[in-house]
Formats: sequence, C-alpha cells, structure tokens
Amino acid sequence: MLAIIRKVTDAMATFAPDFVRPAEKCLFRIYRDTRFSANKLPYKNHVAAWWSHEGLEKTSGAGYYFHIDAKEIVIAAGAWMPEKDQLAAIRHWLLDHHADFRKLLQKAAVRKAFSEFEGNSLVRPPKGFPKEHPAMDLIRCRQWGLSTSLPASAALEPDFVKVLTRHFKLAAPVVDALNTPLEAALGSRKRVFFGLR
Repeated sequence: MLAIIRKVTDAMATFAPDFVRPAEKCLFRIYRDTRFSANKLPYKNHVAAWWSHEGLEKTSGAGYYFHIDAKEIVIAAGAWMPEKDQLAAIRHWLLDHHADFRKLLQKAAVRKAFSEFEGNSLVRPPKGFPKEHPAMDLIRCRQWGLSTSLPASAALEPDFVKVLTRHFKLAAPVVDALNTPLEAALGSRKRVFFGLR
C-alpha cells in the first residue's frame, strides 16, 4: 500500500503539488474506533489513503481518497463532511461561484469516470442564506465531491497506479475549487500570525 501511495504521490506532483506528502501521512490506520460502536471488531476490513492539502488537517479540506477491500476499490475526491468553519466558507463561496463549480462537475470526462457524492443535504436552507438562491441545492449539501468504484481485481492490474492517477487528475479542478475558500482563510490566518500584509 505504501508503494502504491508513493507512486501516485510522485505523479500528483505535476497536477496537485500542494497534496504531495510522505506516504505514511496519507495511509489510514487499520484500527477501528470502537468506543461508540456496537461493532467491537478491532480492525477495518479495508485499507485506505487520503491526500490532504498542505496546511490543512489530515481529515479536513478537500482532498483525494481511495480504499481497497475484498470486494471493491473506491476512488473519491472532494470535501467529505468538512468542519463547521470550512462548511460555511465553501457555502459562501458557492453563492458567487456555483455556475463555475457546476461546469466542473458536468465535464463529459468527469461524468464518465465519476458519480457525484450524495450531498447529505439539509432539509431547509442553512441559516443566513437566501432561500431562493439558484445554488441552494449545492448550498444545502454538507459534502461535495466525486466517487467511483472498481472491482477489487483492478488492484492486481499492472496499470493500477495509472488508473488511480488518471481519476485524481480528472477530479483535481473540483478539489481545487472546493479548497479555494479554505486556502483564502488559511492565507489570512498566516498573515495575521506573522504580522505581514
């Protein structure tokens, strides 16, 4: 798994340089958090990796993900359940940029390779957002991104790393768009911290 992650990361340097990090930082632990679960089995039944944006926490922001289990491979990219401040930042960004974001999601190559996440939508508009806004279907979402699945046997093919890389490269504009408001917030925090303009 670490060898696969390293090869994918090397390829990502050309289209997602802010996501290049050591393979060990991308690999998820195999141990399950059983504290609040009725299922007390100690190990996950899949092995997974997540590439997060430099400067953002491992599980925050928009990034790239894949996992392998005995039945399938899941390849995904986007913002999965962002924390409260990031959720608000993405929603406010969508107020003005929803048309551009939709274009990224509707590209023929993207639609051929991926499906959109189910948005885990709110029933009503979030507080403070205009109810009649044309992006309300996007703004009510609590996650945004793309995913697909392949049979587990695809992991044994010699071109598996190329397949992963090709999917991540297709999804890169969507990931970059979702991180745009988060990077802006990150940049302003850095300026305040260092006293620079």
